[in-house]
Amino acid sequence: MLPRLLSLVKVVYSTLLRYLLKFGVVGLIGYVVDVGIFNVLWRNDGEGGNFFQGPIGAKIVSVAVATLVNWVGNRYWTFRENRRRNFVLELLEFAIVSVLGLLVGLACLWLSHYVFGLHSRLADNISSNVIGLGLGTVLRFALYRYWVYGLHRKDGLTARQNRVEAATLVLFQDEALVNRETAEEQTSR
Repeated sequence: MLPRLLSLVKVVYSTLLRYLLKFGVVGLIGYVVDVGIFNVLWRNDGEGGNFFQGPIGAKIVSVAVATLVNWVGNRYWTFRENRRRNFVLELLEFAIVSVLGLLVGLACLWLSHYVFGLHSRLADNISSNVIGLGLGTVLRFALYRYWVYGLHRKDGLTARQNRVEAATLVLFQDEALVNRETAEEQTSR
């Protein structure tokens, strides 16, 4: 019974929990960036200012910057073994998912601020940065894990890089192997 349980824990950790933990760390950094920029831009002076000093504009800017921070963290740490050579397409898909998450957060903020009439900084932060972010995070994790960085999407970029590095670090190198791996890497770019 115990070996089965340990095997199950190992499988769950390697397939999901490891990603959740890394995703959480990257997300926490992005959250600090998001909330920080949101609160710096958002003004409650009632008059003057521009669109980006209101709650919706400030949220759009803060999420855009946090999205770039999160993409770098997820690409090079959380899902590094599934990243793709075509980083522009990967960033585009990542941005699409992030916009969906942003729309969830904006919908919560809009409902709270404009429908329910809760105009305080605390109410805007709770609706956007607690409720909206929580719901958006569930959506983003699922789409990042199974669409943007899904196993069916990887092109082996990291595996090829690791093989080339390993081949060049071997004490008694097989020169033909190193040359073949290097040639494959250069032709795949």
